[in-house]
Amino acid sequence: MLFNTPEYFLLFLPVSIIVYFFFSKRRYFAASKLWLLLCSLFFYCYWKFDYIWILLGSIVFNFVIGSILSKEANADEDATKLGVKDNQNSDERTLKNRVCSTKRKLILIFGVLANVALLGYYKYTDFLISDLNLLLGTSYELVHIVLPLAISFFTFQQIAYLVDSYKGLTKEYDFVSYAVFVSFFPQLIAGPIVHHKDLIPQFFKARNLFLNYKNLCFGLFIFTIGLIKKAIIADKFAIWVGDGFDSANNLTLLTSWLVSFCYTFQLYFDFSGYCDMAVGSALFFNIKLPINFNSPYKALSIQDFWRRWHITLSSFLRDYLYFPLGGSRQGSFRTYVNLFIVFFITGIWHGAGNTFVLWGLLHGVAIIIHRVFHNFSYSLPRVPAWILTFIFVDIAWVLFRAPDLNVAYEVYSHMFDFGSLSLEQLSTFKSALKGIGLNYQTITYVVLALIVVLTCKNSNELLAKVATIKNERLSKLYTHKEGKLQHVLYKVGGYCACVFVALILFYVTLAVIGSSYTEFIYFNF
Repeated sequence: MLFNTPEYFLLFLPVSIIVYFFFSKRRYFAASKLWLLLCSLFFYCYWKFDYIWILLGSIVFNFVIGSILSKEANADEDATKLGVKDNQNSDERTLKNRVCSTKRKLILIFGVLANVALLGYYKYTDFLISDLNLLLGTSYELVHIVLPLAISFFTFQQIAYLVDSYKGLTKEYDFVSYAVFVSFFPQLIAGPIVHHKDLIPQFFKARNLFLNYKNLCFGLFIFTIGLIKKAIIADKFAIWVGDGFDSANNLTLLTSWLVSFCYTFQLYFDFSGYCDMAVGSALFFNIKLPINFNSPYKALSIQDFWRRWHITLSSFLRDYLYFPLGGSRQGSFRTYVNLFIVFFITGIWHGAGNTFVLWGLLHGVAIIIHRVFHNFSYSLPRVPAWILTFIFVDIAWVLFRAPDLNVAYEVYSHMFDFGSLSLEQLSTFKSALKGIGLNYQTITYVVLALIVVLTCKNSNELLAKVATIKNERLSKLYTHKEGKLQHVLYKVGGYCACVFVALILFYVTLAVIGSSYTEFIYFNF
């Protein structure tokens, strides 16, 4: 089920909310949590019922392994304390701790490898077979495995849970709470990759179990922004991007750059639109998801870009891969190797294809070069730094979009064919656009999109601003004698704002109904 379809936001989401708070209002909290789990599983299997067993199997497996690791970690800690209290022999205590630690480590390795094997089989089997055929000249038949939705996301999320259980950082969660944590439908399909300590406790907070009209308004506000980004902007760019990449042979220097910019902004509004709708959907249930997207095209360096783009993935790879590899604690060369490994994993996580591998490695090389210049205390002025970062990201996105290396090479060959620029190419620019399905409206959209992403506040900032204004005005109202009347007027203004947002949502709904639905780009990962 897609966020940008009427059956989601006009039927599935309202029914889910109404029944959830119906149970909570009557203090059937276990029933409300179970209902949320059933809604999430229905949301997942709406696409393909067969793969629900993969999600459920993964949840059960990791819950069992995580419970074992958590109990072992707590038992080790208790045994250590007891040994010290009873003056147990130091050598005997050390030996027992070492045996227990080895046992936990083996259980953790088994759990992580099982998750990686599941992900590898479904996501990389055909990729490995095709590359093997290419390298060895063999002709092994591809398996043509259909990739289960969200497998990359719920796998990484649960690997983090296992590692934290190994460290003794998890609590004894009941199975339903854990299952809801993994399958919570606003974040299940394309993130954010949520940490257990950030999400599960929210399901137990008393104030989150009852309907909150403020969160309903905020959720509606940010969900509508996300729907506009996806249905009105990203899907418009998607048409031009599809036509451009399908006509890679007919591109010129100018049109190839225009097509690349179209994809750069399609991906921006597609992914940020998804993040907004995920945050909005969760807010309806009084659940706050972590920020996953923070104006990445305002970045002044490639490192800054990765602090703003898919923030939860960057955090996961930093905490559970980069730091365990040694981070930057073992000298410059080892730091560069660790960064290279992280971005290789980043690339291959996004997709099973050589284009994604090269995309990840390209970013790895860029981040290493940035680190080298940073170590020499060299930095560019703001404007050149932004231009360099934005152009690099745009160039790299071609690999992200191209269906194979041949198409990527074709697009790049035109993008860097600067010698072909001539007065004749400029005079035939309009016909060149028409030949690949583009027009001057495309240029207008690109310019406006650039202005919006550079000058406007992002959704997170707008939501925070709205909440701040409301709190400040309410506090001022109650300090005046005329507070009651002003408070009434303020509430009326708030209702009018909600009506205005609802009217915008109605307009976007009509636009969505009259168009073909496209899935979010990150659904493929």
